[in-house]
Amino acid sequence: MNIGIIETLVMVLHVAAALAIIGLVLIQQGRGADMGSGFGGGASNTVFGSGGSGNFLTRATTTIAIAFFLTSFGLAFFAKQHSMEAGSVGIPQVVQERPVEQNAAPEMNTNTEVPDSDIPAQEPQGASDSEVPEG
Repeated sequence: MNIGIIETLVMVLHVAAALAIIGLVLIQQGRGADMGSGFGGGASNTVFGSGGSGNFLTRATTTIAIAFFLTSFGLAFFAKQHSMEAGSVGIPQVVQERPVEQNAAPEMNTNTEVPDSDIPAQEPQGASDSEVPEG
């Protein structure tokens, strides 16, 4: 059998199990719902009898949950197979070339002296001694 067909069947079973678990959990009553049956209400209205409803739904939920986990493992196996196939697809290798040597490199100016400026230095505002107020 083709592995693609098996993967599709596992996926369909997985989705069906998920929907069945959701439905079974929504059908089940909470633990506090049995308190009313002690006073004569609600026990005769169940489809599975007075005591069989919880037991049947619990077993069905457990069985479908086990099927859900098994299909989850199956899908994980298929995902690993796909990732291994993708890793061997032949990704192009990056080829690095040697840098080209240049014989006529421009010379850098290594003079670290700061040239003198023709602009006269100015004093910052408010720093002259002649403008000191007397008080």
